[in-house]
Amino acid sequence: MSETWIDAGAADSVAPEDVAPFEHDGRQYALYRTPDGRYFATDGHCTHEQVELADGFVQGTIIECPMHNGRFDFTTGEAKGAPACVNLETFPVKVEGGRILLKVA
Repeated sequence: MSETWIDAGAADSVAPEDVAPFEHDGRQYALYRTPDGRYFATDGHCTHEQVELADGFVQGTIIECPMHNGRFDFTTGEAKGAPACVNLETFPVKVEGGRILLKVA
């Protein structure tokens, strides 16, 4: 099985302690950058109501959904606060040549 890495944009397009949307092949993703420069990616929608997480609030490694304030640890996808109780899917990320690469398969 081959790995598929897709270019998700410039690494500097995601501010530290922030989230950015990314769409590929009809699917929404959320890209994150920690204050220490690590990058992460999750499914782009909250598991509770399918709201876009890119409109949410990031603090540390927690993304808070903008609709009902469900919280997830974006480094693991773990649901951390009600009403969200189903974990987010996460995706491997690497940065090469100043570009964010997302592994989708």
